Amino acid sequence: MAMSDAMLSEEVQAAWAKLTEKIRTGVLLTLRNGRPFGSHVPYVFGKDWTRAYIHVSRLALHTEHLLRDPRIGLFVSEPDRPGKNPLALRRMNLQGEALLLDVSAPDYAEVKERYLARFPQSAMMFGFADFALWELRLYDAHLVLGFGQAYLADATTPLVWTHQKPNTKNVKSET
Repeated sequence: MAMSDAMLSEEVQAAWAKLTEKIRTGVLLTLRNGRPFGSHVPYVFGKDWTRAYIHVSRLALHTEHLLRDPRIGLFVSEPDRPGKNPLALRRMNLQGEALLLDVSAPDYAEVKERYLARFPQSAMMFGFADFALWELRLYDAHLVLGFGQAYLADATTPLVWTHQKPNTKNVKSET
């Protein structure tokens, strides 16, 4: 099967924006006893994929995990549906660290406002003492837009998406 032509970074960025506007929740991966633990969480992104924000309860296991070890992953995927090839679903896998966003932080009010605009039903939870906003500082992104359309980016140049090509080094061919 031939590789698909690479999209321009601007096209990839537009596809990322469309995916994350449409899909409002993702799977937050934390570490529990050294192993991945997934939790379904609503999120909002900052100006690009390098910052995401979640509003979670101190009573939840994933928050307990974050307090012990801030390393996280965030996985966002379009839903599967009949007739759709599940291997071609648009999805993004991000890695980084989580930090509690202090209410005195300069951007707290803006993040809260954006979060509530996306999830108005969360307004009541902002009044609960056990809920807090967390900032996910994301360093690496892997975005799949379909077959032959996988892209990598890192936080140093977040708007530059590199077309992922198969690694053929150290792969033995059968003859």
